[in-house]
Amino acid sequence: MRTKILSLVAAVLLVAACESTPETAATDGTAGSTTSGVDSAGLGSRSGVSSQGLGAGDAVPGSQRDLEVNVGDRVFFDTDRSDLNGEARETVARQAEWLRRYPNTRIVIEGHADERGTREYNLALGERRAVAVRNYMVALGIPAARVSTSSYGKERPAVVGSNEAAYAQNRRAVTVVN
Repeated sequence: MRTKILSLVAAVLLVAACESTPETAATDGTAGSTTSGVDSAGLGSRSGVSSQGLGAGDAVPGSQRDLEVNVGDRVFFDTDRSDLNGEARETVARQAEWLRRYPNTRIVIEGHADERGTREYNLALGERRAVAVRNYMVALGIPAARVSTSSYGKERPAVVGSNEAAYAQNRRAVTVVN
């Protein structure tokens, strides 16, 4: 029994140690967590606890952490696609509602792609993904001046790996509080 517990603790620590933080850290220092239904270990999660282990009560209202924990900061795309599926539209609608509560908050939507394809293709695809999220947000009534976009293509993977599970996590658009 003790061996099983130690193995579980070691696995959790290993996953935590391997997690990387994106270069665009949020102003409150909490970038890198996910709440889109899949945590950094690839496990389904919408419990209000992110991959860093902090609960929803730890988020400052209107902060990046608040967006991540209580709304969801990212949406995912199918391979070579930039259209929003139903789940993505629901997440963007929640983000738009959150932005209505914090009218002075500006955001950047970062478009990303998986590692397949050329750098140029993935930068363009990341831009189309970010613009798709921005356009839907504007259609929901968020002023365009509050929403900018950026594309990183395949340069900033959320998950390192050359398999479908990693690709699925990297085909995304992330909303970042500016």
